[in-house]
Amino acid sequence: MELLAELWGAVDVRRDLLLILTPLFIATLAAEWLKMRERGVYRLGDSLASLGLGGIYLLADALLVLVLVLPAYYWVHAHRVLDFSMTPLAYVALFFGLELCYYAFHRASHRIRWFWAAHVVHHSSEHMNFTTAMRQSLFYGVAGNWLFYLPLVWLGFAPEWVLFMLSVSLAYQYFVHTQAVHKLPRWFEWFFNTPSHHRAHHGRNPQYIDRNYGGILIIYDRLFGTFVEEQEEVDYGIVRQVQSFNPLWLNLHEWVDLARDVARPGPLLQRLRHLWMPPEWQRPEATEAAQPATDRS
Repeated sequence: MELLAELWGAVDVRRDLLLILTPLFIATLAAEWLKMRERGVYRLGDSLASLGLGGIYLLADALLVLVLVLPAYYWVHAHRVLDFSMTPLAYVALFFGLELCYYAFHRASHRIRWFWAAHVVHHSSEHMNFTTAMRQSLFYGVAGNWLFYLPLVWLGFAPEWVLFMLSVSLAYQYFVHTQAVHKLPRWFEWFFNTPSHHRAHHGRNPQYIDRNYGGILIIYDRLFGTFVEEQEEVDYGIVRQVQSFNPLWLNLHEWVDLARDVARPGPLLQRLRHLWMPPEWQRPEATEAAQPATDRS
């Protein structure tokens, strides 16, 4: 019973933050729509799909956190290395630590196809507006996004505080999904993730692909060489664009493609490599077959 009380209390922390911010989310969405409605920034079918995906994600995430994530986190926390009291310094350490873990998750979600199969949902819109922020995957938990934050729990941060700080990061990221804001002050653009940086992240222009992974901060992108400035107009969407507004198919299409690639005949190890190689990777024999005959040795 004590564990159930802890689990429910941790869920309450995240739920309360969402409830507090929901009026602000709605107000900014309405303001952006009023400002940008004549510029092709919104498309009704696209926005409804994003809202549907967001609703499905919230329900699935709440259930998964309660039945899997928090029990696993509390088990790891029972074997923690240290024991952090949440002092102001500990909050700062948790903030920077979580942002680093988020960067790792986000980068892996673009460069490892297993994680991309879930994350691709978020990039499947050809529009950039506040509804795009709600376009989240039903399968994040199945893919294992929550595993990236386990090091913080193992170090000694309480699971409820790790999830709360993650919720703060995700809430901030809602506000970078917009075309209504051009550039913020230079010092802010250097240190924090901004609408400009995140527009580039959502681009399928070659120079923008797999860049700007930051959550609240952009400094890890600068540190690890994945930062790019928004310059050329952004072409939103994914390289292999899925032409659908069906929330179920938007959640499933990349998993279906991944399963097809793994199922194709060939050596088992080569087939399984589709799971951990980048999304664009193809087996050597497939690449060779795709080349013109004159290019073959």
